[in-house]
Amino acid sequence: MVDLLDDERLDYLLAEDLRIIQSPAVFAFSLDTVLLARFVYVPIQKGNLIDLCTGNGVIPLLLSTRSKAQIKGVEIQERIFNMAQRSVEYNKLSEQIELIHGDIKDMPEKLGHGKFDVVTCNPPYFPTPSDRESEMNNNEHLAIARHEIYCTLEDVVRVSSQLVKQGGKVAFVHRPGRLLDIVTLMRMYKLEPKRLQFVYPKVGKEANTLLIEGIKDGNPDLKILPPLYVYNEKGEYTKELHSILYGDK
Repeated sequence: MVDLLDDERLDYLLAEDLRIIQSPAVFAFSLDTVLLARFVYVPIQKGNLIDLCTGNGVIPLLLSTRSKAQIKGVEIQERIFNMAQRSVEYNKLSEQIELIHGDIKDMPEKLGHGKFDVVTCNPPYFPTPSDRESEMNNNEHLAIARHEIYCTLEDVVRVSSQLVKQGGKVAFVHRPGRLLDIVTLMRMYKLEPKRLQFVYPKVGKEANTLLIEGIKDGNPDLKILPPLYVYNEKGEYTKELHSILYGDK
């Protein structure tokens, strides 16, 4: 059993034999987050992984199905952190997943530099507007998740570089419009981009998501992966996307 608060619900986590606490008013995971969890390289047997801006813990939960490594997740919002913590406990994954309530900018000092084999992050996508009241969501939880209120893109890249080992991997999901910013910052902080994939709503539409993975102190050699389309001409998930979300069942 699990205690649910207010409008929280206990959802199945895609094809996995896992459940996750969600709330439309506080936090619910997005397709972007799932794609990042499926995209990133992870060691199968052992290692140390960390997910920054972890939200309700969806990436650590999904990574636990791909790896036996130890996984940490960092979330600054106490309410959302609490949702993630209860989900981990419900799924009996407390021995593998540790959640930290705190600011990602404090993690290198708290956890140590170069301690992780893999770092992931689905960061806030939008800069904080000058007129915060009129241009941001009035829901504080959603505004913090979507806007760079507590951490900027540079904060995310810098912290990821500090946390990851030399030769370790860092992966982000973001908007294509920030591609040049992301690549510039990754190289500034010695994260060499190695894999890049664009996600399109459907054939004929512009890309609306990018997935990128880099290696700490890696050699230049960027591979552009085939495009990923979400929907087919019938408005249904493509076979590739369905396989990513639900496996081959």
